Amino acid sequence: MRPITVKKTEKYGRGIFAIRNIMKGEFIEEAPVVVITITEWKLMKKNILSNYVFRWGEDKALALGYGSLYNHSYTSNARYHTNIENQSIDFYAWEDIQEGEEITVNYNGDPEDRAPLWFEVIE
Repeated sequence: MRPITVKKTEKYGRGIFAIRNIMKGEFIEEAPVVVITITEWKLMKKNILSNYVFRWGEDKALALGYGSLYNHSYTSNARYHTNIENQSIDFYAWEDIQEGEEITVNYNGDPEDRAPLWFEVIE
């Protein structure tokens, strides 16, 4: 059973929250992906899905499960890895996460990357 649930947040609408304590380094979720080729992406990049995709080499990927619902933070408590072989985005705790705490990732991929994003970040 996943140690997470979807709940409404105060900042970004829906988000992912811990339903129990999660230890640093612990696996959180394997989110299967639908790969969107660069050609397909050119046709659909101006719709709402553009806010929910991950980089997948030269292509994009839409994460299923809860994968596309993790909110961004520059002080994230989780990180993700693109698992090309398994066709999934795998989420892990970057630090200890307490029950009831929102689980966030840095959308830049690296938890320490402070590069600007395409939206105004609410910290």
